[in-house]
Amino acid sequence: MGARAAVMARLAAVALVGAHVGLAVVNDAMARDGDGLQTCLAITPDEARLACYDREVRKLAPPLFAGRLNRTTDPFRIDQPTVLRFQSDGAIFVLYLKSADGAVVQNLHIGGGGEATYLIEQPGTYFLDVSGSESWRIWLEPRNSAETN
Repeated sequence: MGARAAVMARLAAVALVGAHVGLAVVNDAMARDGDGLQTCLAITPDEARLACYDREVRKLAPPLFAGRLNRTTDPFRIDQPTVLRFQSDGAIFVLYLKSADGAVVQNLHIGGGGEATYLIEQPGTYFLDVSGSESWRIWLEPRNSAETN
């Protein structure tokens, strides 16, 4: 069973349990704020419910890169526009997206911890130079799975 099929099977099981317990109906605005899978269950419009599940599934995907303090990643290749999603637990986080030849494509940062995204628009080979004061995580995601800053 593929990863997506496994997640969908788990979501179906959660839906059955939630229906059995009789979850209270919540509004779509709460789901947009990311209150978890149980909130997604209560959304009536199919498109909004699917968007909610997509947001929650993103939280389950392991990061492509993770570390603490400073690191230079191995090169990676993208063949289409790709979302670079990054989180930091520290007060300082600076991320340089660099092309294969070492030229800085984009300087990104988060002050005070949190999460942000950046759309890498051009296919190519890249690597990341990360400088952080604490732990951090980085994902590469298809363009349609996340909003970008």
